[in-house]
Amino acid sequence: MNDCIVIIPTYNEIENIESIVRAVLSQHKPFHLLIIDDNSPDHTANKVVALQEEFPERLFLEKRAKKSGLGTAYVHGFKWALERKYDFIFEMDADFSHNPNDLEKLFDACHFGGADLAIGSRYVTGVNVVNWPLSRVLMSYFASVYVKFITGMKIHDATAGFVCYKREVLEKINLNKIKFVGYAFQIEMKYRTYCAKFEITEVPIIFTDRTKGVSKMSNAIIKEAILGVISLRLKKLFNTL
Repeated sequence: MNDCIVIIPTYNEIENIESIVRAVLSQHKPFHLLIIDDNSPDHTANKVVALQEEFPERLFLEKRAKKSGLGTAYVHGFKWALERKYDFIFEMDADFSHNPNDLEKLFDACHFGGADLAIGSRYVTGVNVVNWPLSRVLMSYFASVYVKFITGMKIHDATAGFVCYKREVLEKINLNKIKFVGYAFQIEMKYRTYCAKFEITEVPIIFTDRTKGVSKMSNAIIKEAILGVISLRLKKLFNTL
């Protein structure tokens, strides 16, 4: 059995899905790929089903009834992967903002470098972001500064969504207690990993904004992240995390 599974949540990614599937599955390392689709109206899932005929042993699909948030999609995927005994479990976006060629860098950091969680980081060596407006770059960068200040984590890119977990991390974290569904989910997962004393490494990557499809960012997601960080810290202080 392959030891690596890449999880990609999708909602209306018909413009990107075939290209990203082929890019992930064409890497030198034979990754497996799990798509978690939230019943996309543009029939993203149908394209995945068609591609499964070409990649029957490596491409998998979990189709959910409705759009239920990034966090719940990943938790669903984590549980699916743990049940099937994968050792390295990746998060990745469908829109090529994360370069599939960097997957092996994250794998190497965990498999050879001793990391339990490897983060594809936009900010560990400066600001490595392409095609974002300055306002978006500043919001993202200072969000991570804010998270570092509140939580004490020494992580430069706390909201990063391109990561690799060793299975031991996801086994230790109680996935049923994960609360947040938007980008605060990414912070929560890193904080729980940090509090559980696992080794976290940041691997520098170049993040490129999507050229096809529509961003899922919203004011509600931003609000959840701002308030969620304080909530996580308070739970840690009162030993209820």
